[in-house]
Amino acid sequence: MTAETTAETAYAKLVALLDGGGARYELIDHAPEGRTELVSPLRGNELSQAAKCIVVMVKLGKKAKRHVLAVVPGDARVDLDALKRLLGGTYVAFASPDVAERLAGSASGTILPFSLHPELELIADPGLLAHRRIFFNAARLDRSVALDTEDYVALARPRVETIAAA
Repeated sequence: MTAETTAETAYAKLVALLDGGGARYELIDHAPEGRTELVSPLRGNELSQAAKCIVVMVKLGKKAKRHVLAVVPGDARVDLDALKRLLGGTYVAFASPDVAERLAGSASGTILPFSLHPELELIADPGLLAHRRIFFNAARLDRSVALDTEDYVALARPRVETIAAA
């Protein structure tokens, strides 16, 4: 599958999920951008309302590991040590780009705050969920979603834990 086909598939899955769940959302077209701090002004949201999505690998010993989709506010960073403690890990690191993109189903900079893969555990920081709406790229660099936070929680069903550091 090409990167373009993968993005189209992830985008179609996202819209089907939102529409199927009766979510209150808005699509926002903008210049192509995947960096949270640069795309937020393009779509008109506060940085703290942006869902920054990072795939993290947590080793649980010599042979076992888990992958986590960590979702934090755009003005924060993922606290890797908090994730390691939370999952009882022995080592934690950002997943390699190829693993992150395979598990997330879209390219870096466009990763959705939804887990669409059974091997990817979704954990969201409560700081992001304090807003009425959250914003994120829609599996593509030129389109974003403004989604009602209640609908996000109902559809994504994230594990909510403090995993952000200022």
